[in-house]
Amino acid sequence: MTFVLEATNLEKKYKDFTALKHLNLHVKKGAIYGLIGKNGAGKTTLIRIICGLQEPTNGTYAIYGVLNHEKITEVRKRMGAIIETPSIYGEMTARDNLIDQYKLVGMPTHDGIDELLTLVGLNHTGKKKVKNFSLGMKQRLGIAMALANQPDFLILDEPINGLDPEGIIEIRELILKLNREKRITILISSHYLDELSKIATHYGFLDKGFIVEEISHEELMKKLERKIELTVNQPTEFVKYFEKCQIPYEVIDRRTINVYGKYNLSSFITELSNHQLTVEEIHEHEESLESYYMNLIGGAIND
Repeated sequence: MTFVLEATNLEKKYKDFTALKHLNLHVKKGAIYGLIGKNGAGKTTLIRIICGLQEPTNGTYAIYGVLNHEKITEVRKRMGAIIETPSIYGEMTARDNLIDQYKLVGMPTHDGIDELLTLVGLNHTGKKKVKNFSLGMKQRLGIAMALANQPDFLILDEPINGLDPEGIIEIRELILKLNREKRITILISSHYLDELSKIATHYGFLDKGFIVEEISHEELMKKLERKIELTVNQPTEFVKYFEKCQIPYEVIDRRTINVYGKYNLSSFITELSNHQLTVEEIHEHEESLESYYMNLIGGAIND
């Protein structure tokens, strides 16, 4: 398995404060990796280290397998990033901002600017100054500038902060397009869990500088699957029935069985009763990504 980014026991300390603690992270090539954490959990610190803006106190990280400092500087040319607010000039047009960015990253010609503007939906802005753009348009321009060096790994730090619903949809569709059509691996830090759940292929749950869990979207969806918790006094008979009917289930203990899927409760209980299977207690559960994260770390997300 090829990882674009790996971190091992990564630490960052500031005098009496530890921002990252023995952090381990694995971003698979081709993934959209959602880095989830409360404000202050360490997301931006991690991203600044990956981008070379800060040095870790301890631990290591590798980009495309490269650990050496001199070589990692070279391999960062394959990266693009937006950290916090995009650096754009309000008195200039979108095209002029991109021309300036092309010079900054050492691109020999301006070839590709028209394609970039079309890609992010800003090809019709003409001579309109960026200061008159909506926040969503500015964010899309920031992404275009991060793509100026034609990276295959893109890092976005809180890309939908402050956007209205229309702007959020635009950024979501652009991220999916970059990943699916341009084959760009994307790391997104955010505390907007519902939005991340629409696009992420993998997740890393960050709390107090520590990755609590890494999980694929498929694995997470199984954990979030709707379930019915049954308290029974004849678990063996229930298991026989569920096996016969191919009903997904899990035995929790000698009196508790979880049944997975969507069922009409009254019809389900009636059907069990018709087979002489008596339920003492029944509880229905449907966990969200937000509640799953809260159960992992405790507390509210948008602190």
